[in-house]
Amino acid sequence: MPFLDPDKPLATCVAENCDDCSVRERLHCHFTGRDLTRFMISVSPAFVVGGAGIVHTGAWWLVPWLAIALGYFGLLEIRVMCSHCPHYAEPGRFLQCWANHGSPKLWRYRPGPMSGVEKAVFWAGLLAVAGYPLVFLLMGMQWLLLALFVLSLAAAGTVMRTQMCSQCICFACPLNGVQGEVRQRFFERNPRVAEAWGIEVERL
Repeated sequence: MPFLDPDKPLATCVAENCDDCSVRERLHCHFTGRDLTRFMISVSPAFVVGGAGIVHTGAWWLVPWLAIALGYFGLLEIRVMCSHCPHYAEPGRFLQCWANHGSPKLWRYRPGPMSGVEKAVFWAGLLAVAGYPLVFLLMGMQWLLLALFVLSLAAAGTVMRTQMCSQCICFACPLNGVQGEVRQRFFERNPRVAEAWGIEVERL
């Protein structure tokens, strides 16, 4: 699945090119395989350690966890969160971003903030994915793996918060950390997105 052309503005952007973009270095409007690799490396340890704890109880218990993770990250999260992201407006049937690259776009693009129900589903899904192995680690008194699992989750969260979420254009995501000034400049180049957020901007 190819990534977006780094020299071509997003579908929601009204600029003719990215040359004079004032937020090009502050936001990740375009991603590369390197970004995807960094994301996978940051989250993989938690899945490996969590999976090891589950297997210690019984390998078949991995099946429900994998079903929960795939169902949430591949479908449910796409609906409640990703469909609000400007990347979702790009042509094609699959997402081309750093976190859910290759996931199918089954729903329409819905610019603007997430609803309260969508946020609740978002957090509940994350809790289910992270909490499932936690139950096995606690019940099995696998203290070393428990410590490694918590540390790997904390490390993944830190990397994402400081290097990814702080530059992500999906402002609807509860984890988004982009500063207000940078958001405003993005809205100026993406008036359709700004309108969905109820923000008035001057068109370029």
